[in-house]
Amino acid sequence: MICAAFAGVTVMAAGDVAANEELAKKHNCLACHSTDKKVVGPSYKEIAKKYAGDKSAAATLEGKVKAGSSGVWGPVPMPPNNIPDADNKALVAWILSLK
Repeated sequence: MICAAFAGVTVMAAGDVAANEELAKKHNCLACHSTDKKVVGPSYKEIAKKYAGDKSAAATLEGKVKAGSSGVWGPVPMPPNNIPDADNKALVAWILSLK
């Protein structure tokens, strides 16, 4: 994955979108999320919008993916996910890049 961070903004190469959608499929993220509509959990675009401008968003979301989360988007909790750190970072960067 080719990413560069400039002043808190992640720039991703076009090929990374498909690669990160594949990671989302590989780790079963798409069972509960989609890019642009609510499924069980919020859409990735909703997440990106909520955390836009938050400099700690990547670290926060990486932690939520690993440990699970509840109460942020409603009553349905997100269970913890056993996902390799590199994949977690790539997925979160991709999600935050969606507008």
